[in-house]
Amino acid sequence: MRKQELDHILKSLVDYHPEISDIIFTVGRPPQVILWGELKPVIIKSCPIQTLTPFHTEKIALTLISNTHKRLFENYFSQGYCDFSYSLEKIRFRVNVFSQRGYFSIAMRKLPDRIPTAEELYLPKIIYEIAEEKFGLILVTGPTGSGKSTTLAVILELINESRPCHIITLEDPIEFIHNHKKATFEQRELGVDFFSFAEGLRAALRQAPHVIFVGEIRDRESLEIALMAAETGHLVLSTLHTTDAGQTIHRILSMVPIQEESFTRLRVADSLKWVVSQRLLPRVDEGRILATEVMRKNLRVRELILNGETPDRTFYDVIETSGAFGMHTFDQSIVKLYNEGFITEETALAYASRKTVVRKEIDRIKAQKGEKTTDIEGLRIDFEYEKKIKKGT
Repeated sequence: MRKQELDHILKSLVDYHPEISDIIFTVGRPPQVILWGELKPVIIKSCPIQTLTPFHTEKIALTLISNTHKRLFENYFSQGYCDFSYSLEKIRFRVNVFSQRGYFSIAMRKLPDRIPTAEELYLPKIIYEIAEEKFGLILVTGPTGSGKSTTLAVILELINESRPCHIITLEDPIEFIHNHKKATFEQRELGVDFFSFAEGLRAALRQAPHVIFVGEIRDRESLEIALMAAETGHLVLSTLHTTDAGQTIHRILSMVPIQEESFTRLRVADSLKWVVSQRLLPRVDEGRILATEVMRKNLRVRELILNGETPDRTFYDVIETSGAFGMHTFDQSIVKLYNEGFITEETALAYASRKTVVRKEIDRIKAQKGEKTTDIEGLRIDFEYEKKIKKGT
């Protein structure tokens, strides 16, 4: 397949809807896109492929790879997948080519052409305070496709606009292009400018950085270097695939041997500044909206990191009662979205961490508005029941 043919197919898929987030090529299915979190098949009139064959996906994959970097072939055949970026006119994609049942499959994430603002993403106002940090570790967590990279791009751009500093990013691949403003950016791509996050991090410490952005903390080695960078006066930002703040701490501790857990708890308690966790929820109208959980290190959080959770004292409990420090749970964020009319009651309950907490808050909001809080109606005390029973006996 020629590049021009592939670009025509990609452009047709992009033109399906301006807000598609991903393109999927899988054997046995037509070309598909993800729109607002839902997978939708697309039939291209000028190229009516009803079902992709192994030949189709192989030609698409090899055309994508051959126009980037030959080393990716080695990655694919040795690891079963490879990551890279691909450009189509002014549109950029983050591409993952992987093997399934011996066939090629391709997932392409469409990257925004500009960095959105915190208000456009419906990020909490505390994000501006997070961007003022000078050292320590900041983590943005959530499942794949929840907007972690976008949130970090917003934080980096706030830093870029506010203070002169040297920022080094280690990305896989580069997603957002940051222009030099007050800060100076060095954006490095895995597989092109460095060959592992651990090596890239180790090298970054010798490049006079003030801020280091690591695309993802994937293993113990990259965790160790990220913590060391945070401990030595750098601001380190990164991501983890965890669902909330509490699980983030558990995931970090799971990366180290049990005999090193106490020392790692101490390092994390000293270095960690913020954890921002994210979930994308379907809106009442069209599209999706961001729900967040924010944990900020204070004395209570530090104590939990050092000593661990107990049945009576969890990260959720501390976050829930620490609104004065800029913290909030997912459930508090979800209730706020419901109260403002962005999501339905069903969505709120489906994405809640503790459904009973959200149900109680929704009933309170309904009661304040004079709405029904239950479907049970017409209940009354039957005073004649006892008489009926006596007559029957």
